[in-house]
Formats: sequence, structure tokens, C-alpha cells
Amino acid sequence: MAPAPASDVSGAPPSDASEPHPAPDSALPTPDSALPASDPALPASHPASHPAHPAPDSAPPEADTSEATAPGPPEPPAVPPDGTETVSGPPDPPPPGAQEASDGPLGEVRTGVAALSLRYQIGAALALAVVAVAVCVHLGMTFLHVAPANTVSKKHSETIADWIYPEFEQNWKLFAPNPLQQNVSVQVRAEIRTPDGGSRTTGWYDLSAQDGRAIDGNVAPSHTQQNELRRAWDFFVSTHDDDNRPVGMRGALSETYLRRIMAMRLDRVDAAGPDGELARVQVRSRTTDVPPPSWSKEKVSGEPVYRVLPWWTLPEKETRGGIG
Repeated sequence: MAPAPASDVSGAPPSDASEPHPAPDSALPTPDSALPASDPALPASHPASHPAHPAPDSAPPEADTSEATAPGPPEPPAVPPDGTETVSGPPDPPPPGAQEASDGPLGEVRTGVAALSLRYQIGAALALAVVAVAVCVHLGMTFLHVAPANTVSKKHSETIADWIYPEFEQNWKLFAPNPLQQNVSVQVRAEIRTPDGGSRTTGWYDLSAQDGRAIDGNVAPSHTQQNELRRAWDFFVSTHDDDNRPVGMRGALSETYLRRIMAMRLDRVDAAGPDGELARVQVRSRTTDVPPPSWSKEKVSGEPVYRVLPWWTLPEKETRGGIG
């Protein structure tokens, strides 16, 4: 005969073996009657309102997952679309020297002049002030030079001339009512003294054409190539009459100036040769009219006009290109 099934100390019938038992870590309440009566840890009395053991055939109550569920691991941070994972953490320390160029530990970094130290800011301000003063002085000198004669320009004429000439000279002939309509070229020839006591005369050297070839295509031609010969000839013409006789005290000065330029230019081209010496020079100008445009009815002569000066004997120091 089969032994009777063992009963629980509480007297409840055993549950069916096929019925699933709740998990040990479930949130079902454990009845006090299921504990052994002889357990010394059992309290002497329990409140009567303690819930009773659920019926065998009833389903266990669902656990409240809103409070009993243990918190899971934190979700991983979202990865940007480009696949670069950003790592959060404390910001990197600023580079050395950045705190001097900022308003504080958390201030914005300054740029430009504001990023310089006080000493360099003062130096930059002084440099800008010097440049501004120089520009103002130059504009004032140029204005007094080109403006009509007035009290200030007459009183400080020497100072204005020293500032303007020769680098900042202003020439307004292009905008004059009667602009230049002629091409003037200065030419020179020389009489060479030979070692045997004889002499020979060179051909005409077109010095204006030489200067023109040196300037043509040159992005920065020298002031000498542009103005030395032209200004010397204008100086001579303004101090001499049509018969090449000097007018006033500056006539002799203009002759000396033009003669020395001729001697130096002839020496540059070695007109005297290895054994000869320059004895005399003669200067002339060749003037031709600029052809008028095709739509103009103006008629001009195409024949050149020459102005020939007398022969000038060179001093001993100028015979080899000097300026004695």
C-alpha cells in the first residue's frame, strides 16, 4: 500500500507537481504559516491582516515591475551618422599663454591687436600714428605744390620744393588746354682729339631715343632715364632766346648743366675710343609734330625742325666724362 503523501505543517494539501512553481526571486508574498513553528526566529505574534496563502488553483499575481524591477545597465550613447564616437569628459586644459589673451579662465580668446601684450599694443599704436602723420604731411605738401600760389605756399616754398622734388614732381601738362603735340629728341655729337694731334667728328647720338628704349617695357624705370635729359633741355630753352643767347643769370648755369650731361653720356658709350679724348660737344634738338587722328581735319607738317647749338669746349676734367 502506497504511503500517504506528506502534508505541510500548516495542513494545506500538496499542490499538483505538474503546476509550475513561482520563481524563488518572484515578488509573491511568503505566508507565515509556511515557516516551521519551531523556528526560533519566528516572532511571537503576527498581525491578523497578513495576506493568506493563495489558492493552489489560482494564478500567482503579476509582479509590479514598476518598482520591483532592478535597474538595468545604462544605454550606450548615440553614435553620430559619420561613425565617429564622441567621448564625453572634462574639457582639455587651454594651451600655454592662452589665459593672457583671454578675459579670464572661461573668457573668449582675443585675436588681432587685442591678443598682443600691452607693450606691443603701444608699439603698434605708435607705428600707426607715425604712418598717419607722414601721409597727412605728404598730402598737405602735394596740395600746396599743385594749388595756386597762396600765402602758405609762398612762405614755405623752399620746404615744399625740397619735399616734392624730384620723386613727387607733379606735371599737369597732359590736362592743359594746349597739351604737348610734338616729339622733341635731344642729340649730341663730339669732336675727338686723337693721340697724333689730329681730330675727328662723330655722328649724332640720339640720347632721347636711348632713354626711350631703356624705359620701354620697364615696369620701374629710373628717374634719371625719364627726366634728366628732358629737364636739362627744358631748362636751357627757358633761359635762352631763339638765337641761343642766355637770358638772365641762369643762362650760364643751364649751359653748364647741359654740357656736363652730354660729356657723361658720351663717355658711357665710349665715343672717344680707347686713345681719344673729348674736345668739344655740340647739341641739337629735333622736333616733329605728332600726327593728328584720322577723324581730325587738322593738317601738320611732317618735316622735322632742328635747333642746333654752338660748339662747347670741354674743360680738362670733362674730357674723360668727369664733372670738373
